[in-house]
Amino acid sequence: MELLHPWRLDFRQPPELRPAPVVSLVLPCFNEQEVLPETTRRLVALMARLEGDGQAAPGSAIYYVDDGSSDGTWRLIAEYAAAFPVVCGVKLSRNRGHQNALLCGLLTVPGDVLISLDADLQDDLEAIPRMLDNYRAGSEIVYAVRSSREQDSFFKRTSAEAYYRLLALLGVQVQFNHADFRLMSRCAIESLRGYEETHLFLRGLVPQLGYRTSVVEFERAPRFAGTSKYPLRKMLSLAWQGVTSFTAYPLRLITGAGALVSLGSLLLSAWALGIRLFTDQAVPGWASVVIPMYLLGGIQLLSLGVIGEYLAKVYESTKKRPRFHIEAVCGEGFDKERP
Repeated sequence: MELLHPWRLDFRQPPELRPAPVVSLVLPCFNEQEVLPETTRRLVALMARLEGDGQAAPGSAIYYVDDGSSDGTWRLIAEYAAAFPVVCGVKLSRNRGHQNALLCGLLTVPGDVLISLDADLQDDLEAIPRMLDNYRAGSEIVYAVRSSREQDSFFKRTSAEAYYRLLALLGVQVQFNHADFRLMSRCAIESLRGYEETHLFLRGLVPQLGYRTSVVEFERAPRFAGTSKYPLRKMLSLAWQGVTSFTAYPLRLITGAGALVSLGSLLLSAWALGIRLFTDQAVPGWASVVIPMYLLGGIQLLSLGVIGEYLAKVYESTKKRPRFHIEAVCGEGFDKERP
C-alpha cells in the first residue's frame, strides 16, 4: 500500500470558485499561556486580512480548545474572547489528550471550513490562504505538509519518516509528513462525526473519509515559546495507536513468529542430535531445556502483550464512554448556538 496521493489541482484553468466560506480555526491548547498572547495577535490579524481579501466570510472565528490546562491558559482565552469578537474558547472538564481535544473542536464549532493547527506557532499561518484557495477550487480536505525536516534532530527526522513508511507498508493510508495541520469542509466534518473511535489517530482516520484532497507545503518554524507537549513517551504512544488502530498486521506477525519458532525448534533438535551422535562435547540436558525455554518464553510473552493490546482496545470501545466533556464555552461564536 502506497502513501496517500492527493488530487493535484490545476489552477491554470480553474473552475468556478466557491463563495468565500465561514472559516473556523481550531487550536487545541494545553498549558500554552506563554505563547497564547503572540498566537492571538497573529491570528486576529490573519482573520482580518482573510476577510478583507474576500477569502473568508463574516462570522469567521478562532476557537481555542483548552485541554484541561493547569496554568492560566483558560483565563487568557476568556480575556481574549471578551476583547476580540473573533476569538472563542471551549474548556474541557479535564485533560483528554491532544487528539480528543482536537476532535472536540472539530465536532463542536460552527463554520463552513474548519482548519486545525497547533497553538505553538510552528505551523505556518501563511499556508492558510493557500489552503482556502484549494478549497474554493474544489478540495474538501487540504493537507498542510512539511516541505522538509531540516530543523529536526537526526533521530526525530529519521524515526518520523521511517514511521510514515512503516504505516504505509502495513496498509495504513496516511499522508507523508503530515501532522494535524489540515483544512476540512463541513461535509468532511459531518462524515467524521460518524466515526466513534475510542483510540484516536486522526492522521489515519481523515484519509478514510475519501473526498477530493490536495496538498499545500510549508516550512515548519521553531516553537515560539514554552515547551513541547509531546515528549518521546507521548510520541511513541501516538505511534502505537496509529499501528494498532488501523491494521491487524501485528497479530499476523505472531502467526509468522510461531511458524519460525517451530522451524527453529526442529533445526535445534537436529543440531543437538548431531552433537550427541558425532562428538563428545554434548552437555546432557542443556540444549534441550535451556534454549527452547528462553526462546519460547520470550515469544509467548511478546505475543500475549500484542494480543492484550488489541483486547484492551475492544474492551474500552465496548464501554462507549464519552471522549470528552465540555465544561464551559466563551465568545460570540457560541452566543446563538451553544454546544
